[in-house]
Amino acid sequence: MPPPSPAPVAVADPGPHLVGGRGVLSCAVSDALRAGSPPQCAPGAVQEADPWGEDLQLSLYLLYELHYRGFDGVDDAREWDPDLLRLRQALEARFLDALRTELSDAPRTVEDAFAPLLVEPIDPSGSLSHHLATEGELWQLREYAALRSLYHLKEADPHAWVIPRLTGRAKAAMVAIEYDEFGAGRADRIHAQLFADLMIDLGLDPTYGRYLDQAPAPLLASVNLMSLFGLHRAMRGALVGHFACVEVTSSPGSRRLAKAMRRCGAGPAAEHFYAEHVEADAVHEQVVRHEVIDGLLADEPGLEEDIAFGCAATVFLEDRLASHIREAWDHERSALRMLLHEH
Repeated sequence: MPPPSPAPVAVADPGPHLVGGRGVLSCAVSDALRAGSPPQCAPGAVQEADPWGEDLQLSLYLLYELHYRGFDGVDDAREWDPDLLRLRQALEARFLDALRTELSDAPRTVEDAFAPLLVEPIDPSGSLSHHLATEGELWQLREYAALRSLYHLKEADPHAWVIPRLTGRAKAAMVAIEYDEFGAGRADRIHAQLFADLMIDLGLDPTYGRYLDQAPAPLLASVNLMSLFGLHRAMRGALVGHFACVEVTSSPGSRRLAKAMRRCGAGPAAEHFYAEHVEADAVHEQVVRHEVIDGLLADEPGLEEDIAFGCAATVFLEDRLASHIREAWDHERSALRMLLHEH
């Protein structure tokens, strides 16, 4: 009788591929991670960098990614490397200063920040989801999914950082929403997995971080915002504002994107990802507004301006991203830094 076959051995995920830089700062970060050395930047390089540009935003993204899955060939211990953290702090300060300058006239109360999001816009012409639902083409859906993969393949992860910083009602409600986001106990229902299934339907590579090189600065900034808020306890209010903004705007947008996937014949998994969010996020919207936010303000009323800022910053960066994509598409150009290929 032959001996039993050995049990399969699980192979650890090596992490995503480390991409090259797009300027002096991101090259310094990429080289430092690859070589295991401190980043070498000229004095003043951070202050001279465009806060919205490719170089600064990619630098931040690479440093933030050390707190998620890291990179293939990069020592996990670099997550807390003091030289990298000092550089990250300077980059964050530049990014935050630019955001606060742009949003100096933004609403300061939760009611004023969220009221415009609770009604459909009279003129939807600038809305990506309206465009995709009514006249978008399959190649545009593929580009949109490739861009959004940098967020959706880690969906809910940055928001989970707020849980230990909440108490009572706000914490219980936040955990309830996150439980749904993480599949309610079923690995195949984790929203990040549902998005990976969507990508397969669209002929895209669902590997985590695969499309980082294709992602332009406006997309990187929108993802970096979540990591910035999530990694700082002092910004817990802003993270809740970000999360609430995402949930409030998700259901109507998802309905239009499900229609777009259906109209273009993208596939059942592609349509299902957005159809799932129509119902789930309609419920999440109510919970996050009336339990998470109200519960947090009952505990810490001084965080109201931070919650409003988190919402306003999210809307601002999403509008910048939408403008970037629509400008490219309106001129029949790719919104990505390089063209997609079939997977």
